Amino acid sequence: MTRDTYLKRSLGTLSKRIKESRVLLVGAGGIGCELLKNLLLTGFGEIHLIDLDTIDLSNLNRQFLFRFEHIKKSKALVAKEVSQKFQPGAKIEAYHANIKDSQFNVDWFATFDVVFNALDNLDARRHVNRMCLAADVPLIESGTTGFNGQVQVIKKSKTECYDCNSKEVPKSFPVCTIRSTPSQPIHCIVWAKSYLFPELFGISEDDPEEFDYSEDTENAEEIANLRKEAQALKEIRQSMGSSEFTQKVFDKVFKEDIVRLCGMEDMWKTRKPPEPLEFEKLQKETSDIDIAISSNDQKVWSLAENLVVFKDSLDRLSKRLKTLQESEKGDIRPILVFDKDDVDTLDFVTASANLRATIFGIDPKSKFDTKQMAGNIIPAIATTNAMTAGLCVLQALKVLRNDYERAKMVFLERSGVRAINSDSLKPPNPTCPVCSVARGEVNVNLERATVNDLVEKVLRGQLGYGEEFSLSTEQGTIYDPDLEDNLPKKLSDLGIKMKASSPLWTRKMTSHVLTWSSSRETALEEQPIVLETVPDIPRKPKAPTPPPVVEHANGTSGLGKRKRDVDEEEEELSNGDPPTKRVANVSISDGHQANPILLDETEDGAILIDD
Repeated sequence: MTRDTYLKRSLGTLSKRIKESRVLLVGAGGIGCELLKNLLLTGFGEIHLIDLDTIDLSNLNRQFLFRFEHIKKSKALVAKEVSQKFQPGAKIEAYHANIKDSQFNVDWFATFDVVFNALDNLDARRHVNRMCLAADVPLIESGTTGFNGQVQVIKKSKTECYDCNSKEVPKSFPVCTIRSTPSQPIHCIVWAKSYLFPELFGISEDDPEEFDYSEDTENAEEIANLRKEAQALKEIRQSMGSSEFTQKVFDKVFKEDIVRLCGMEDMWKTRKPPEPLEFEKLQKETSDIDIAISSNDQKVWSLAENLVVFKDSLDRLSKRLKTLQESEKGDIRPILVFDKDDVDTLDFVTASANLRATIFGIDPKSKFDTKQMAGNIIPAIATTNAMTAGLCVLQALKVLRNDYERAKMVFLERSGVRAINSDSLKPPNPTCPVCSVARGEVNVNLERATVNDLVEKVLRGQLGYGEEFSLSTEQGTIYDPDLEDNLPKKLSDLGIKMKASSPLWTRKMTSHVLTWSSSRETALEEQPIVLETVPDIPRKPKAPTPPPVVEHANGTSGLGKRKRDVDEEEEELSNGDPPTKRVANVSISDGHQANPILLDETEDGAILIDD
């Protein structure tokens, strides 16, 4: 019997629906490889696969579709080629591209029956979530970390979306902590990877993901010192390739900079001051150490061993950069970039971070641990990926049946009696900044439509706005009652870009949002801008009336606080951030209060309407 025969016996009439389905898989990594295999073996007839990454050596232990000979090749293209053998009759389309590219617009998403997320970063997950909501396509979201995994079904207006619950943002570290007062191994690793390495072998620049460059008092002073030190390292860099280069770098970052820090006595009143290192003294302890020690990535190297690896890796990197400079012609200056799978760069970062850690009394880390921390590696286990991918397909079967009542949020957990736990899907969060929005499609000619057309014909004419509202783009406010200079200007002249079918997403502040997308851009004969369908703007129920404050003889109110404290809190709320919003003049006859409407702008060009 053929494989289809077993599928028909197991799935019945659903097998035909599966075979005719057109699905999108975003991500061809740990979960993506397993999921692609599962989709093909389940009988899905058309699969579109997209991934921006190429294959690394570190992927091979869990991404079973890839082999050593595939390293540096496109994950999506190789996955298509290898997985086609599981189901030769299936149609697989692979894209070596970014899911956020303009070609993958709302109309494109709307052609799929189900979308599967197998991503490893927050920004891309949020983008796919928003696109699926705009296209009204069900999304199966998944992720793993170590032994834990999660699968979530997302459907517009029926379930929570990915952003209904707040997510932890990537950790960044203040410059003053990284540069002056490190207290954890990760602080030293970030310093070696994002400061010292690019200063010597790359381009001196801020790393927004790991350095917090906010201009507070402490950071401002440290940023000034950072620039001075960068200039000093730039001068030392000129001696690269000479016999004294290594000692110059060592003395600069592990002695002179530390002596400067020790001179700031106020900084060390409550903490132990750092202890600078002496190159000559430490050099005497390295005579019997073999450089082969660097190959032992599980061992925590001693101080002298770290110096040996530091010197050797610095020499290796210097020669590589010199070779690149000699081979390149023109004005382009070659640079080296940190790569967790590059032995030379990893050796340098590990040794540099450990030398610095010793100075500040912090425990050093092995090369293996440094690789995980410097590469932001989330521990991945092949079995967890495989189980999660299987659960994704099981939930997809319920989605194709339109059986959202039985679909679940599924968790893989190592603790407890059961490895798999589930929970019913929750309804959408009414205060979600993404899915609790009203959406409309605008037919617009950006070269003809003006701000006045948007304000008068759409916002006031079609949506019933009153006088008090403002309009903002990424560049700033373009209209409010006190700023009418932009009314005659064309939308294109103000940097507003509406790509065909691209959603204009919002960042919610304190209320619901009206999001717009441009379904087509055409030269309308009579009106250059028209809201084709007036959306149903959500309304908030009346806020409950607060209980009266009853003043007792002991000076407290009925709420358990003194009346004076309650009054003071109300005063603080009225004067604090965020400021009170002005509400649009929209009449409501059913006893409910209209939600203020915000049309916010992101990189796709949305507009913020602040009532």
